[in-house]
Amino acid sequence: MRKTLSRAVLGVTVLGLAAVGVPGPAAATPAPSERQVTDLVPVPVHAVAKADATFRLTPLTVIRAGHGTGEVAAYLRGLLRPATGFPLPVVPVSPGLSAISLDLGHADPRVGDEGYQLDVTKNGVRLRANTSAGLFTGVQSLRQLLPSAIEAKTVQHRTWTIAGGSVLDYPRFAHRGAMLDVARHFFTPKQVKKYIDQIVQYKINTLHLHLTDDQGWRIEIKSWPRLATEGGKTAAYGDPGGYYTQEQYRDIIAYAASRHVTVVPEIDMPGHTNAAQSVYAELNCDGVAVPPRTDIEVGYSSLCINSPTTYRFVADVIRELAAITPGEYLSIGGDEAHSTSAEDYKTFYEKVSPMVAKYGKLITGWHEIVKTPLPTSAVPQYWDQGGPNEDMAAAAARGNKFIMSPANHAYLDMKYTESTKLGQDWAGLVEVRDAYEWDPATLVPGVEEKSVAGVEAPLWTEAIRTGDDIEYMAFPRLPGVAEIGWSPRASRTWDGYRERIAKQAPRWQAQGIGFYRSPQVDWK
Repeated sequence: MRKTLSRAVLGVTVLGLAAVGVPGPAAATPAPSERQVTDLVPVPVHAVAKADATFRLTPLTVIRAGHGTGEVAAYLRGLLRPATGFPLPVVPVSPGLSAISLDLGHADPRVGDEGYQLDVTKNGVRLRANTSAGLFTGVQSLRQLLPSAIEAKTVQHRTWTIAGGSVLDYPRFAHRGAMLDVARHFFTPKQVKKYIDQIVQYKINTLHLHLTDDQGWRIEIKSWPRLATEGGKTAAYGDPGGYYTQEQYRDIIAYAASRHVTVVPEIDMPGHTNAAQSVYAELNCDGVAVPPRTDIEVGYSSLCINSPTTYRFVADVIRELAAITPGEYLSIGGDEAHSTSAEDYKTFYEKVSPMVAKYGKLITGWHEIVKTPLPTSAVPQYWDQGGPNEDMAAAAARGNKFIMSPANHAYLDMKYTESTKLGQDWAGLVEVRDAYEWDPATLVPGVEEKSVAGVEAPLWTEAIRTGDDIEYMAFPRLPGVAEIGWSPRASRTWDGYRERIAKQAPRWQAQGIGFYRSPQVDWK
């Protein structure tokens, strides 16, 4: 059986060799690698580079998929084939052939659920993990060890080498997120999927979608259909709106899952609700619909706290969204509710928080919700700029964990400099170094390492209108936040990071990402 398989694989690869017209394995000496295992972003827990262990991809190379690794193997093949033009068949065994091998199990126990071990030698590549998610994160490291031209969508005639060495790697925090605000400006499913593909390169595992706000409602709720069809028409500055049907939302969820990304949807409330209140008059205390708003002011809207209709509305929205969201968490917002009194705010969440549990989900929301009775399973998200917060410290003492997204470091919509044409500056100017030099376990006294669930980089879109705008504001800052979430605190230094992030530039160029060329980095 093995001999038969080997001959079959050889037949496929020889045909591939003839088709692409590339010399055989002995035709060239591997060129020096563009980067080593020590250049990876995020920086690994442990990495040893071996200059004499470079592996060369050829038309005879196969991807050996161990039991249960087929989906990740197919993803890897999809990454490597366009630029190489090589067949790279996925096979269960690879006797006597040049191979990239994927295996579940037999990995160091330290790698946990998302870590991996990667070994690159002259004779082959072996990637091991305990789970498919771990294999997937390992693939992101593997792709960085290839020439940047691997990201091209057409065949590039060149030598393809993978830098030699070994990596043992696993994350510092379980939650490593990116938030995309599709409420202020709408982004199509295709644009959201593209952002997913960009963020997973840096081991981001959560996409937080801010689906509703004063300027627009972006998700179909069948029991309240006008929320999307009418409330979704507007956007900031009067730009065109849009919304996702539940089918489109499910498709985004499925695409994210294929990249080992969990989607967390957010319905912001009791404030940031003008879009809903402009189409359903009964959500207002006086029963009169408010005018649509396309400005970017905050804090003026509030659901009617003492109205039974409000809670019927909220229950319907949570019920429908929970039914189409496989992830554990729903975000129930809670920020900037300046038009809701403290007493009403508490009353609202005393009624709403149990609804989330009723429909089988756990709570996340902005850190203001710690002022209300919350289960310890709730994971609030901190967006302020650091310093004491007694309510958060008390919640941490009770057992709640927090997602850290300090606006003056992690908000990707902040301007880089005063001359940046996009973005805002209310939390200050956030250059690449500012986005990198902070630690989630020291921002808020009383919220220490054990109380941090992870980090997230929000991208609010008041001033962000296009996919190009997203890329310019996210890169190069998002990889820095991703490294804070993944890498050991002791392994991170600005000097080391600025050298490594500089080497990512050719990859972004090959991918067509229009990034900000910060003067703080000596770009390659």
